[in-house]
Amino acid sequence: MTNLEYLAKDLHMKPEALLRESIEIFLNRKLKVIESELFLIAKKYGVSSVFEFDRMVQEGKFHEKDTFEDYFTFDNLEAERDLIMNHLEKL
Repeated sequence: MTNLEYLAKDLHMKPEALLRESIEIFLNRKLKVIESELFLIAKKYGVSSVFEFDRMVQEGKFHEKDTFEDYFTFDNLEAERDLIMNHLEKL
């Protein structure tokens, strides 16, 4: 018997249900962290999306060299958020 099976038995759950619920909780927690990081960057620059951020850089409201790291962090966080949300919808 695996650790998962022992734990599921002790919790009176099927191993598949325990695994699914565990993954869902993990993804939701990760999503909260990502959303809080996105919020901080969005608040810092007064934007709501990477597209708006890019537009403001293109319009010269921000200098690319000053925002480069935050821009790519924001972009990556948005992509990771979308991926997690997609997986959560499939659970």
